[in-house]
Amino acid sequence: MFKEQNTIKDKAAIVGIGETQFAKQLPASETELACKAISAALKDAGVSPSEVDGLASYTMESTSDFELAKNLGFGDITFFGQIGHGGGGGPATLGMLAMAIATGQCQVGVAWRSRKRGNPESRVWANKAASAELVTAANWSRPWGVLRPVDEVSLITQRYMHETGCTRQHLANVAVSIRKMANNNPRAMMYDKPLTTEDYMAARWISEPLCLYDNCLESDGALAVVLVSAERARDCNSPPVYLHAFGQGISQQSHSMVNFYSENPLQGPSWTCARQLFRYSDIQAQDIDVAQFYDAFTPLIPFSLEAYGFCGHGEGAAFTEDGGLDINGKLPCNTSGGGLSEAYVHGFNLITEGVRQLRGQSCNQVREAETCLVTASTSVPTSAVILRR
Repeated sequence: MFKEQNTIKDKAAIVGIGETQFAKQLPASETELACKAISAALKDAGVSPSEVDGLASYTMESTSDFELAKNLGFGDITFFGQIGHGGGGGPATLGMLAMAIATGQCQVGVAWRSRKRGNPESRVWANKAASAELVTAANWSRPWGVLRPVDEVSLITQRYMHETGCTRQHLANVAVSIRKMANNNPRAMMYDKPLTTEDYMAARWISEPLCLYDNCLESDGALAVVLVSAERARDCNSPPVYLHAFGQGISQQSHSMVNFYSENPLQGPSWTCARQLFRYSDIQAQDIDVAQFYDAFTPLIPFSLEAYGFCGHGEGAAFTEDGGLDINGKLPCNTSGGGLSEAYVHGFNLITEGVRQLRGQSCNQVREAETCLVTASTSVPTSAVILRR
């Protein structure tokens, strides 16, 4: 029998966050950017680099953990691990460190993401031959022109539109709402670039039915967080934000991005993740004050609204109507501008924005926010966390 005391509920807290500038092309290397973000997070926490003994990152992270440890002056590292599946990994790095802290494997954990993708040549699908070799199952679809993530998501979006009545207007609602958040965030790459529904409808196709504004930015930048035990958090510089619940999910017969082989392709890994996330959580969907949904593409927002229980299956598109995602809407989301309009760093900026919301420091502050859901991608093996004040 699973015992309540074995959960990681509220046993670890985020006490430091840091980030670099976001831009199309930054001169610093990914390692330099990572060092800057981690140093800023440690300063925010008031924790010495020599105290760091736990590390968690993405398998797609090119920055070496031991190179960071040497460059930043970390102490002996007693826990280190990586999470796979790119856009599915952000919240899972927090969950991994929380488990390590709760079981005594480390005392001070750092998770980070450093990424340089502003240069088009840095994107894996720029090399079609290499892209076809990434995933064996993809060899069945890549020869037919399904080369990029946007091509894969466009297929599942077409199906969603056919089954639910979702329209391009609903996708525009997502893009415009999130852009408004970015227009109030000086750190956002789209800070000074307003977006209207008319702009959205006039944009060029990228992979029909997804247009330019349905796609995330490609950015350079780095972010980091520092986690410690709940007890230690009381003595840190910044107010603690507790990791209340954590979940991961790979649905049955899942296939990255498109779920060709699933019984219901519209109920992918996030549905599995959500069940695990809420299973041992005192905080349920109706208790969430603000959400940071992974938004590499606009349709991932209605997909996530349904998967995490904010509305029924097929109702995610309608949820976006009448400002449902705005700061005073039914569920304010992606309040920094997210991947669509702040920066795309594999979703890690959603984590730092969640922390700012619960500290009361967001540029688009949700009044009296006490709980925040942060998710990874709905369309790959995924993860999510619930943060609380």
